[in-house]
Amino acid sequence: MCGICGIWYFDRQRPVSEGLLRAMTGTLVHRGPDEDGVYAAGSVGLGFRRLSIIDVGGSHQPMTQETGQVWLVFNGEIYNFQALRAGLIDRHQFKTQGDTETLLHAYEQYGPDFVQHLRGMLPRPIR
Repeated sequence: MCGICGIWYFDRQRPVSEGLLRAMTGTLVHRGPDEDGVYAAGSVGLGFRRLSIIDVGGSHQPMTQETGQVWLVFNGEIYNFQALRAGLIDRHQFKTQGDTETLLHAYEQYGPDFVQHLRGMLPRPIR
């Protein structure tokens, strides 16, 4: 199972340290021994440790789409990602074969309601 971490400072003037993100991902190596990645932009930072299962050679995270405006770290599996991808491929440029990039383009296409199109490992509400 992959490991995800992040920082979001409410003070927009306070930049996230890439070194701090790398230290955080370093504590998660047992969750994802295959690779790590970080993204820091202003007061927001994302970190990821990967256990490669789908698209082993691609799908590096944190991941962005073509414009670099939307970034994502994701752990789980979208069971219908290939069917969803097939419906998006004419309108979006795909660089990987994985479900993570499909999530990015589904968000671009459908906005926050993209989750209505997913079938997979999704969080359950806490009761």
